[in-house]
Amino acid sequence: MRARGPGRVNLLGEHTDYNAGLCLPFAVEAGVTVSAERSESGEIEAHALAYGEDDRFDPTDPQPAAGWRAFVRGTVAELNAAGTAVPGARLRIESDLPEGVGLSSSAALGSALCLALLAVAGQPEPERRELARLCSRVEHRWIGAQTGMLDQMAAFFAEPGHALLLDCRDLNVEQVPLVLGDWSVCVADSGSRRALAESGYNERRRECAEACTRLGVESLREADEGAAEGLPEPLNRRVRHVLSENGRVRAAVDALKTGDINELADLLDASHRSLRDDYEVSVPEVEHTIERMHAAGAAGARIMGGGFGGAVLALFPPDAQPPDDAVPVAPARGAHILD
Repeated sequence: MRARGPGRVNLLGEHTDYNAGLCLPFAVEAGVTVSAERSESGEIEAHALAYGEDDRFDPTDPQPAAGWRAFVRGTVAELNAAGTAVPGARLRIESDLPEGVGLSSSAALGSALCLALLAVAGQPEPERRELARLCSRVEHRWIGAQTGMLDQMAAFFAEPGHALLLDCRDLNVEQVPLVLGDWSVCVADSGSRRALAESGYNERRRECAEACTRLGVESLREADEGAAEGLPEPLNRRVRHVLSENGRVRAAVDALKTGDINELADLLDASHRSLRDDYEVSVPEVEHTIERMHAAGAAGARIMGGGFGGAVLALFPPDAQPPDDAVPVAPARGAHILD
């Protein structure tokens, strides 16, 4: 059995998912493929060709699993806890998706592992929101990254030709046609790698939780803008970003529905200013990449993903020539079993 988990690009809606906000991602062609076959050993044996070296997973290793091994161990454990008896299996992990650049290599790996292990166990696929929640638990409990549901929902619900309007309060999804004409969406690596669990990502989550406590709300989705401005630094700016980013997602959906691509580009620039100044997740390498994209003719560009490095998303008009390192991306299929 082979399963494919896609990477994802997020047009708008950054750091809003764990604040019960709005996001607008789409899946990309690049991703992770997990091949699985039953093994009589009763153990999970994994062989990864995806992460810079020919590496293996030893199920008898007493040391805590890290990196891709933690995803294997965690996914098996969470599937077993959810009632799927995962049999002994040999796994082969391959990827054409770069790590640590904001394209969610983690959700690509998690979704592919989940579908491959369900298939080799002979189990029907559960409702996809439940699969997204399971993959999120793996990241929380086994990886140590307190991510929201953006990446997992994008991996499981994305459709070709569409962006996914995701409401993280109730996990409702709406497919929004992504029709850009001769415009192109490109992704460029800033060259600065980050690991979410080791970066300031979890610290931003802590700050948002503190802001909720001070404001007496369950999520920043419910925060009052006026009351939030009275919070101490930097909590006031964290809330300001979340509220304004939700507004930008709504405006982006309207722009796509009316074909106003120039407005979409302006929203990307506004999102980056907010992420840089209010949420403080940019780094010098990212700022340099943003400048390069604009110099090449990008109408809008912003940091993408969890921040603290990673990739830049840029929107180029038809008459612009993107730099050689700017890779075009288009909305692709979500996680699936390969024929």
